Amino acid sequence: MEKIGLEIHGYLVTKEKLFCCCRAIRHSKKENIKPNTNICPICTGQPGAKPMLPNSEAINNIIRIALMLGCDINTKEKNKILVWNRKHYDWPDLPKGYQNTISGAYSVPVAENGKFEGIRIREIHLEEDPASWNPETGCIDYNRSGLPLVEIVTEPDFKNSEQVVNWIKSLLLILSYIKAVDKNAGIKADVNVSVSGGERVEIKNMSSLVSIKNAIEYEIRRQKKEGAERETRRFDEKKQQTIKMRTKEQAEDYRFIPDPDLPVIKLTNKETDELRKQLPETPKQKLDKLVKQHKLDKKNAEVLYKNFELVEFFEKVAEKIKADFAIYWITIELLRVLNYAKKTLNEVNINAEHFIELLEAVKLGKITELKAKQILNDFIPSSFSIKNKLKKESKIINGSEIEKFCEQAIKKNSKAVSDYRAGEEKSINFLIGDVMRLSSRRADFKVVRKILEKLLK
Repeated sequence: MEKIGLEIHGYLVTKEKLFCCCRAIRHSKKENIKPNTNICPICTGQPGAKPMLPNSEAINNIIRIALMLGCDINTKEKNKILVWNRKHYDWPDLPKGYQNTISGAYSVPVAENGKFEGIRIREIHLEEDPASWNPETGCIDYNRSGLPLVEIVTEPDFKNSEQVVNWIKSLLLILSYIKAVDKNAGIKADVNVSVSGGERVEIKNMSSLVSIKNAIEYEIRRQKKEGAERETRRFDEKKQQTIKMRTKEQAEDYRFIPDPDLPVIKLTNKETDELRKQLPETPKQKLDKLVKQHKLDKKNAEVLYKNFELVEFFEKVAEKIKADFAIYWITIELLRVLNYAKKTLNEVNINAEHFIELLEAVKLGKITELKAKQILNDFIPSSFSIKNKLKKESKIINGSEIEKFCEQAIKKNSKAVSDYRAGEEKSINFLIGDVMRLSSRRADFKVVRKILEKLLK
């Protein structure tokens, strides 16, 4: 029988690093930050540098994650204190020679004994990120050294790769609802795999679901064929196989010792209860609400609930616009312009009130749908009030005015006219499109068709 367990690492959303005032920049390339420029003596481990007090924002985010995953928080009322340990290992990306972590053989994690989607959570703890080391060049970038990380450790309850991938997708979704982990920075997973009678093998630092799936499937085949000893391996994506890195360390190999420079943390039930009150609905609760309260069909509801920013936006819009009218404009048109711009909703500035104005103008017949779609295109990267545009962009319903545009379209497009008169009725759609272009998308679509049909006869 196969047993699979996970250790998931994610970057916590904070303004500063864990033990210093350096900005918590998780996307150096995206923000065009040069290597080794967002650093200080603390996060680079300079002699004599002492850490500041731990980032309270990071601690609160860890607690919120643990609560969403059904874990028990280790508070002082349970006679539990959290001790920062120094985890020693010899690796070029570790400026101090050790990593500060609330974990270790004899430590108390921030939270434990949880359960999510049928998988037991052994523990959740907080630790700092090492630097970024390029083994090919030997260069080290300390910009991310000291960033706060969450580590979520599961029990070996998974039976196959497909179950692992689906569980991680659900995990990422629920974490996006509390905005505690930077989803754009991705996650890293260490996967522990063993087969009946064999030792546990750890596969390190995988960041894509495809790699995780393929590595698990390869490792199961390899262990059944070759057997396994306790070791650490990596997954070679080109060769699609795991490769031995080193013999697996035991806890004692890391020489965990309490850090004398950092105070113990004593969480209280009061602090935990306050954070619990601030938790949002879970994805399942949100999906149920969309179907039952807003009367959405399951297909549209699933598009929304899988994107927390989008479902929040929908709920704001649905306060003033009926859900059955708003849903098309959000799941089709809004996503269309975002996808074209290669942006997500949280990367642009679209005000829900401006979006509501646009939809109200369409619903009341003040502008055409085509004109509204054109205006929506201009909402990227920042939306605006359309009140000043309404007079200039208002729908044209005057028959004589529309007839002039129709006559121009007929004069310009003799082939479409002859095709229509020869029995190809779909040709009229080309003429309608030209009328809409000539009228700057302001002509009433139904009136256009009616007048064109009359003129073509």
